[in-house]
Amino acid sequence: MSGIEINKNLKIAIEASLKAGEVIMQVYNTAFDVEIKDDKSPLTEADKKANDIINTFLKPTPIPIISEENKQIDYSVRKQWETCWIVDPVDGTKEFIKRNGEFTVNIALVNNGKPELGVIYVPVSKTLYFADVVKHQAYKTQLSSHNTSIAEVLQQAIMLQTKLASNSIEVVGSRSHMSQETLDFVEQLKASGKEVEIVSKGSSLKFCLIAEGNADIYPRFAPTMEWDTAAGQAICNAVGVDVISKETEKPLLYNKENLLNPWFLVSKN
Repeated sequence: MSGIEINKNLKIAIEASLKAGEVIMQVYNTAFDVEIKDDKSPLTEADKKANDIINTFLKPTPIPIISEENKQIDYSVRKQWETCWIVDPVDGTKEFIKRNGEFTVNIALVNNGKPELGVIYVPVSKTLYFADVVKHQAYKTQLSSHNTSIAEVLQQAIMLQTKLASNSIEVVGSRSHMSQETLDFVEQLKASGKEVEIVSKGSSLKFCLIAEGNADIYPRFAPTMEWDTAAGQAICNAVGVDVISKETEKPLLYNKENLLNPWFLVSKN
């Protein structure tokens, strides 16, 4: 689809994600080491290299950055920020280690706590999702190379459309963790007389499934951090899909004092 015009910062985020994808795949195709961080989550050379690349693109913007792999900045400083980047260089490190391809590069721009721009890149399949929430536009592009130009990305982009209503409900479940609360939620849906099917995906691809019409609802009743969800929320919000906190019954907010998200539900409004 040609004729798409995008925000300068969205262009930068797309370029950063593609370059990060390239270095991630260089590590993916080698015998890499796995470190365990203080929070018990895994870390590979790909996380670090991708983070360095993304920082080189985002730092000149000069919007401050919250990244899983950057040193976290104290809230006394962060609370002054009206706008910030929220980045996960490799979302789904567990999937990366398993080599199942279901990991992504997540880059979002947040304004006053709300995602405005989002990019999710899937390096293994070279699939790119990007969105501008203000314009209510979200796209998917299938690339042939990590070195694709922005002009080519836009030329090949297809606008995302959510699923039409039907008798069956496709519920997005996690490959790595399906909590008891999620299982209970599925049983409640079944009790309402709907036919329920579970669709599994790793990382932020769960948001993409709903935004592109391949699922209806994503209950997340397990811990996530802001960098796990900001880009996915931007892509969903741009096509009229809500990401609602189970604590506040309002959309998830970002650059909070505690970067841990509450439980949430992703579904069409």
